[in-house]
Amino acid sequence: MRRRDLITGFTVLLVAPRAAEAQAPKAHRIGYLAQGYSFDRHSTNQLDGFRRGLRELGYEEDHNFGIEPRWAELNLDRLPALAAELVELKVELIAAVATRASLAAKQATSTIPIVMTLSLHAVESGLVDSLSRPGGNVTGMSGLSDATIVKRLEVLKEVLPRLERVAVLWTPDFYRRTPEPQWRALEAAAPRVGMSLHPLEARVAGDLEGAFEAAAQNAAQAILVLPDPLTIRYGIRLAQIAVRHRLPTIFQDRESVEVGGLMSYGFDFYESSRRAAAYVDKILKGAKPADLPIEQPTQFQLVINVKTAKTLGITVPATLLARADEVIE
Repeated sequence: MRRRDLITGFTVLLVAPRAAEAQAPKAHRIGYLAQGYSFDRHSTNQLDGFRRGLRELGYEEDHNFGIEPRWAELNLDRLPALAAELVELKVELIAAVATRASLAAKQATSTIPIVMTLSLHAVESGLVDSLSRPGGNVTGMSGLSDATIVKRLEVLKEVLPRLERVAVLWTPDFYRRTPEPQWRALEAAAPRVGMSLHPLEARVAGDLEGAFEAAAQNAAQAILVLPDPLTIRYGIRLAQIAVRHRLPTIFQDRESVEVGGLMSYGFDFYESSRRAAAYVDKILKGAKPADLPIEQPTQFQLVINVKTAKTLGITVPATLLARADEVIE
């Protein structure tokens, strides 16, 4: 082999890998900040929806994007440190699950874009300036809980036409005060459907049994459970206690119905997380969060556990079963 040919061959070998590197797609590093557990079905279901949304937009995990997940394990005090950790990693964007995670991310950075997979009352909580023009570095999916929480009362009334007194279970340490604006919406709606409300407080798991005993003592005929770290984590225990006290329950999330709760009505968190991926795509392609209007979820789920209904001696109207998105036998 001539010396000139040998040099040319080495040149090709040296240049080819560099050319390949230049053509390789950029791997985007996306932070994911969640309030729940990494193994909890309610939480992993939302992450699955987010991943699916990115795949549908042409992203391939471990090829042109990677997710850095951080889980607070329902300890909300951990959220600021976890958000700071994602900022330290220099992620390109933070997807934040629920209001507290979104607020923690916003407090940790004013420059890294933040996409809410679903935060309630984004304007009222101070996350964005308005739904049409968010301003700042936060955008994504935001819902109003008022309409859905009122709908839960209406669904209960359909199942229990003689229902007059409903206990509302909530965790004051999570809401920090009476759960506004949910409580305002309930107070306004209850008289319209002929109901009165009885608030129940539970701070730790050991309070749940006593809360249901108090509900029974106050002649409550059903329990409306507000979503918070305690009630989500102990969904199975809540369902068992409710059956033992023969009290029908209605939740926000379908997972609580899967483990024995009577009914749920609320946002489709999987679908909301999937749609949030579209914001990620736009931002990674150069859009500014401040200019991307907030989207509100349009899909809601009614889930009914017929097995629990039979255990409680309740006959769910056929018209309601026909409207349900899912019936658990």
